[in-house]
Amino acid sequence: MKQQKKEPLKSQFNFPVWYILIAAFVIMSLSSYLFNPVVGNISYSEFKRLVKDGRVESCQITSSLVKGTLRGDDLRSEKQKTFVTARVDDPELVKELEAQGVKYSGNYENTWLQQFLFAWIIPIGIFFLIWRFVFKKMGGPTGSIMSFGKSKGRIYAQEDLKFSFDDVAGIDEAKEELQEVVEFLKTPHKFTNLGGRIPKGVLLVGAPGTGKTLLAKAVAGEAGVPFFSISGSEFVEMFVGVGASRVRDMFSQAAQKAPCIIFIDELDAIGKTRGSNPVGGHDEREQTLNQLLVEMDGFDANTGVIIMSATNRPETLDPALLRPGRFDRQVVVDRPDLNGREAILVIHSKGVKLDKNVNLKSIAAMTPGFVGADLANIINEAALLAARRNKDTVGMSEIEEAIERVMAGLEKKKRIISKQEKEIVAYHECGHALVASTLKTTDKVKKISIIPRGIAALGYTLQLPTEDRYMMTRVELTERICVLLGGRIAEEIIFSEVSTGAQNDLEKASEIARRMVKYYGMSEKLGVITFEPENKPAFLGWGMGSNREYSEETAREIDMEVKKIIDDVYAKTREILEEQKPMLIKLSMILMEKEVIEGEELKKILNGELEEKTDATRVN
Repeated sequence: MKQQKKEPLKSQFNFPVWYILIAAFVIMSLSSYLFNPVVGNISYSEFKRLVKDGRVESCQITSSLVKGTLRGDDLRSEKQKTFVTARVDDPELVKELEAQGVKYSGNYENTWLQQFLFAWIIPIGIFFLIWRFVFKKMGGPTGSIMSFGKSKGRIYAQEDLKFSFDDVAGIDEAKEELQEVVEFLKTPHKFTNLGGRIPKGVLLVGAPGTGKTLLAKAVAGEAGVPFFSISGSEFVEMFVGVGASRVRDMFSQAAQKAPCIIFIDELDAIGKTRGSNPVGGHDEREQTLNQLLVEMDGFDANTGVIIMSATNRPETLDPALLRPGRFDRQVVVDRPDLNGREAILVIHSKGVKLDKNVNLKSIAAMTPGFVGADLANIINEAALLAARRNKDTVGMSEIEEAIERVMAGLEKKKRIISKQEKEIVAYHECGHALVASTLKTTDKVKKISIIPRGIAALGYTLQLPTEDRYMMTRVELTERICVLLGGRIAEEIIFSEVSTGAQNDLEKASEIARRMVKYYGMSEKLGVITFEPENKPAFLGWGMGSNREYSEETAREIDMEVKKIIDDVYAKTREILEEQKPMLIKLSMILMEKEVIEGEELKKILNGELEEKTDATRVN
């Protein structure tokens, strides 16, 4: 499946505190300047000297200043005839002015308006503008802090949706189901004329990475209608009532843009079963769900607005969402099969320079259970690896290494392992491979390696199935447990000791055995019965603890049956490895020398076609 085009990230505005500090400083400076002026072109002492010399003709005295004119014809410019100085508390000033015959006058200043304007109106106005600017940025694109109740859905116009069904591969059944939705949007009268009702909602159910979002965009692109996209988690905020308000706003906007598609990704974020909150009380998420149910129920089915949602946890959704009249259709977007994976690889490899020896069908066969996102990651990892090796094209070796990296983790050749640990790991992995090659129903071995990978894997045995499987028999499950126990038993046979390296194998083996008893009814003693239904919805406390539906005595019998399965498989696996102990030793010596044995080479060694020299043979 084609990767979706990434939208340009919107820059987040961070309003600095420095702006507020600078504004406050300007206000204080301006206020200080207006109310306490200290300007003047002469000093007060010089003014007193001019008065005594008889050079002052007239002056005007205010509460803070003394302004006046000078007499004398020898002054060259008009500016030299005037002066200003700051007033000083001087009781003798008036007497001196009268003695020199200086004309003087006072000036009554009514400053209450000026004080009110600059001390209250202007500062409050500036802070209001700053406050409004800050909260406008906090409010988002709608331009107000009150926009919390507005929908955060992103709308894509028809020209922005460059996806079609040609960009989607590997899920042909889901595409066929949605073809009818496209017809509803393109020609609604074709169905309404016959009395048909356009479905209100389509729920896409599938594992992560299967292409649910891409499929929804492809439907909108095919139909040529606007596409509203929003995540379920974007409805709920810390404020009560915001989620319900956003639901109302989203449906209001969609009605104006009809015909269109509303896509809610991760619906389980708001659509979980009501009453499952163990805390109780008011739950904002439940109020959002209630509003969504009301809007869908009161929505006119023939307005041309179709709601599409995606989830990978359908068992947690409220039953009211899934009833007819709301999400009328549930489309399963399953993992692709062999042909589907090949088609997906074709799409993702269009822009990659592949070598002539690359066989996409064999790559699809090597990746059972992989979804579209996994396959896209493999092609990308292979391209990066080829570029790191300065190659002009991507070959099969890079793709196979990318698959191993995804399945087993990054190879760590520089990790130092002691000789004893290396020997234990070699026998452990050869035990897995030998058992897998002996049994009939197990997957064939692709590679054995004792090069550390991932976080804790000191070695690994890579098995690849020959075909896609959708069910397994009791024999296949028990033989899979045999392969898992093969490494632990090989250590016991050779070293008469066990290590911690089999922890993950034992966990998987115990899980398979327990599922055989509890879910699949494969216990002869307990009979054909399941003891714990899978995917139980978290309703009225279900799933909140261990609410078992069987007695303690039955639980004890289940444990005994699980142990019996493990013991029987253990005895069978030990018998296989005891019989093939010489081959186990030979194979381990070759692996310690080469560190990696490919599947074809392993087959030749087991058939005796490839003789290898070993310096020593370990004897128990």
